[in-house]
Amino acid sequence: MYDVVLLTLGSERDAPGGCGSGGACCGGAAETATDPTSQTDNGQTDNGQADNGQADNGQADNGQADTGQTETGPTSQTETGQADTSQADASHAPRAEAGGDTERCATERPRVPVLACADALNARGARVEMVTARSDAEIDAVLARLDGPVRPDGLTWPDPDGKTRLVVATANDGQLRAVLRRLVRRYAPAPSKRPADLPGNRTLPDLPPVGVLPLDPARGGTHRDLAAQLGLPRDPAVVAAAVLDGTPRRLDLLRNDGGSVTLDGALLGAADDAGRPLHWRARVEVDDAILTDGDEPLLACAVANAGGYATLDDVTLLTAPDPADGQVEVAVAVPVVVRSAFGRKRVRLEVRRARGRAVSVLPREGKVPYLDDGVEGELTRKRSWWVEPGAWAVWSI
Repeated sequence: MYDVVLLTLGSERDAPGGCGSGGACCGGAAETATDPTSQTDNGQTDNGQADNGQADNGQADNGQADTGQTETGPTSQTETGQADTSQADASHAPRAEAGGDTERCATERPRVPVLACADALNARGARVEMVTARSDAEIDAVLARLDGPVRPDGLTWPDPDGKTRLVVATANDGQLRAVLRRLVRRYAPAPSKRPADLPGNRTLPDLPPVGVLPLDPARGGTHRDLAAQLGLPRDPAVVAAAVLDGTPRRLDLLRNDGGSVTLDGALLGAADDAGRPLHWRARVEVDDAILTDGDEPLLACAVANAGGYATLDDVTLLTAPDPADGQVEVAVAVPVVVRSAFGRKRVRLEVRRARGRAVSVLPREGKVPYLDDGVEGELTRKRSWWVEPGAWAVWSI
């Protein structure tokens, strides 16, 4: 029978913003302030460290992305090699909401879904341990139980035949991302230690599957978290069954040269206090396709692994995001002036799209607010994302 660790991310105090949004929960500023390898954008933490193969002197391993220019590599492709364009009325311009998920972090007392899941696991004979982690070090102590034996090359990778399974209780996608970031940090080899048996389109081995236990089974609203998008169970008993009897469903992972990861997607842009979208400029490249060269104003940019940021208001940014297709889908919303048949000028919103293996966004001026898996940040320098096909997995029925 399996040993199951039910992991909840906690803090010494409740705070809004979700795990990793600024020190209130593990992976935030309070933790990374003691880590000399942590990367920041204008003093903002990005929930990641830039070592163990995540970023090497500002460059991503395996030729997938760097801080100067996005490399295409032998397997990179764009969708027909061209930027797809579509039109939307500017009267329905998208709004990048100022706040991310405002769920509060877990506290000392286990939440009801955690207790219910533990009961269901115990009833099936599993040995269950409930752990609340308040720091990256405490997350790492849990993840160490997933290690396999040391390989002949000295690397320690996940044990594919291990009897320990992990369930992450999540109040928001940012908390799940915090755990996956630590898995990447633990198992991704440094560029100098890259083994020959690692696939050419990957910088890390297959990460061990995780069970996802949403802490808000009755969640409403228009935004669907990653568990809802993937069709994962929300009932604690069904989550327990998936962990014990289900099969791993492998999914793509986005890594970036800031040392972090993205599971769902990132949305760049913001609105003012009156709800009007703010214009900003950036050069956006997807492999060899340039969606914008940085000379024209933008209203939004979506970098997608899944569909959490597929629409803003009634504007469709992404057409078919798929977290298992081995590609990142990117869209930019550009206001353009057109003339009617009567000579009148009007503004329309042009949405340009492309798919590929890697994307880079280079801000031309000032700070660009963004949400990455629901966690707020500000981009002040070039950021590159690249896809790791099938790198992580969830337990599903």
